[in-house]
Amino acid sequence: MPPVFCFYWVSLVPMAFASFAPLRHRSFALALSSSFISSTGTWMQSVALGVYLTQTTHNPEWLGLITLAAWLPALIGSPLGGVMADRKHRQRWIQMMNGAMALSATALAATQLTGHLTPTLACYLALVEGFCGAASWAAWQSLMPDLVDADEVLAAVSMASAQFNLGRIIGPLLAGVALALGSPGWCFAINAASFLVVVVMFSYVRSPPRATVTTKLAFFSEMRAGAKEAWRVKGCRYPIVAVGTLAFVISPFIALVPAMAIDVLKAGKIGTSWLVTAQGVGAVVGAIFLPHFAKRTSRVAVLRIAMVGLVLGIAGYALAQTLLVSVLCLTVVGLCYVGTLNGLNASVQIHAPVKVRSRVLSLYTLSLSVWYPFGAVLQSFIAKHWGVRHITMVSAGVMGLLLVGTLALKPEFFRAMGPAPADVEELLAE
Repeated sequence: MPPVFCFYWVSLVPMAFASFAPLRHRSFALALSSSFISSTGTWMQSVALGVYLTQTTHNPEWLGLITLAAWLPALIGSPLGGVMADRKHRQRWIQMMNGAMALSATALAATQLTGHLTPTLACYLALVEGFCGAASWAAWQSLMPDLVDADEVLAAVSMASAQFNLGRIIGPLLAGVALALGSPGWCFAINAASFLVVVVMFSYVRSPPRATVTTKLAFFSEMRAGAKEAWRVKGCRYPIVAVGTLAFVISPFIALVPAMAIDVLKAGKIGTSWLVTAQGVGAVVGAIFLPHFAKRTSRVAVLRIAMVGLVLGIAGYALAQTLLVSVLCLTVVGLCYVGTLNGLNASVQIHAPVKVRSRVLSLYTLSLSVWYPFGAVLQSFIAKHWGVRHITMVSAGVMGLLLVGTLALKPEFFRAMGPAPADVEELLAE
């Protein structure tokens, strides 16, 4: 019998609601359920690690460095995962990578609980987990269109975001309990167990058979072929550029949340949990409802509105003087952030040629994974000398100027991310 930890309770929601349609597919529901459990553990570890570094060092530079260590391995892990996912059994590859992440999280827990963890060691372990996570994510992203119908891709991407951000809500709350009763090591241990759940549950995920690739592995030439296709197709190129820009300019606020909560708002580690949870609440609401609005209007219209709302929400968060106002602003930010990322991701999913889909999606992930840590490191160093509040406000202003310039001078940028050409839609339906 397959594991019972899945989202079948959602079947009580009418399937006519577009956002929940992918959950009628058993394998997608199982994969999503295991990802949710893993996301909860990951967010527990993320909050606990941020609290550990802030309370140990009181230096926001370490928040930037741990972010760099966690995301920079995607330079290799993401393209490698894309190539392997186009060649190998995607479910097996996901299991291998999650097994390795379980070992890394176990080491983190053991060293913290025994008093041997240092910020430097935490960064080294983050390198391992970051590499495996990026390699696994490329396979999961390219697997989704094989588990649902062609017209459910946006909804599937949104449900994946919903589970991740539901973990963002539950994980920090559980982390708050674990930190109050014990230590960060408890959170790290739970995260290790969550990776093992993924290994088990993906044994039951089934996808249509694919043609076996019998040619010898040629990593660089295969990656170049995927990159050429990603650049040729504007529906892929533009969102890859957009997500990299967003990651560098706006996304670093995520890494600086502990510093904002503890050192600026004086709300302590509980305040950190509340801010992270608020963003998760907004993201879950957005992931559930925005696909429904996209059906009634268009993906591109929702994308534009989400990007404008994101800039305004970050500006409000930067100016907020109390924890309550900060929580409300981050709820709006969470909704608009997930709407933006889902819109960009869905464009790549829909427009990417089938034969190189994993490699093209790995480039999307790579753009996010590389520019985010660089932006986080830069903004954390500036924040040390200038203040978290000031750098967050500047990032909102820069992103606002870029968005206005794009809307006014290059409207084609958004139009290219609309419906895919008929030949691509037929390929996706096959």
